[in-house]
Amino acid sequence: MGTRGYIISAMRGAAMAALTAAAFAIPAVAGGVGAAAASPATSNKPPAAPQPQAVSATPCKVTAKACVVLSHHTAWLTDGKGRITYGPVTATGGDPAYPTPTGTFRVLSKKANYRSTEFRNAPMPYSVFFYPGDAFHADDVHKWSHGCIHLDRGDAKVFFDTLKVGEQVQILP
Repeated sequence: MGTRGYIISAMRGAAMAALTAAAFAIPAVAGGVGAAAASPATSNKPPAAPQPQAVSATPCKVTAKACVVLSHHTAWLTDGKGRITYGPVTATGGDPAYPTPTGTFRVLSKKANYRSTEFRNAPMPYSVFFYPGDAFHADDVHKWSHGCIHLDRGDAKVFFDTLKVGEQVQILP
């Protein structure tokens, strides 16, 4: 073999060595495994695109079926997947002496014609209890409650008709 043949052969050998090294290095750099450790079941399919996370149209969690923001006197009903189904409506919580609890709760019970045993038999139409003693119910939205969420009568009926026992309610400050 002449000098020229020797040079071509050496170049081919160097190129093959570089390609082999790259085949082992690239998967390791990309966070995969080296070619020697790769499984024969690997796929040539591109990775699946990440699914977008559901976002709530209210300030509450996507899973909340009722959302209240006390500081804004606002409430909504949702489908539990982040989409608003009713609202926003005016909602008034408790005064500083009787604050409305904040957090994530479940509907405990519902009573269409409830009367308060704690506050002189006061009527609480369309009560949807989310915390012991506290409920969404129809009352004057221009007055503070004793911890409940006051809604206009029509809005209270919609909340009563829509929310089911066990569904999630979120009350934000």
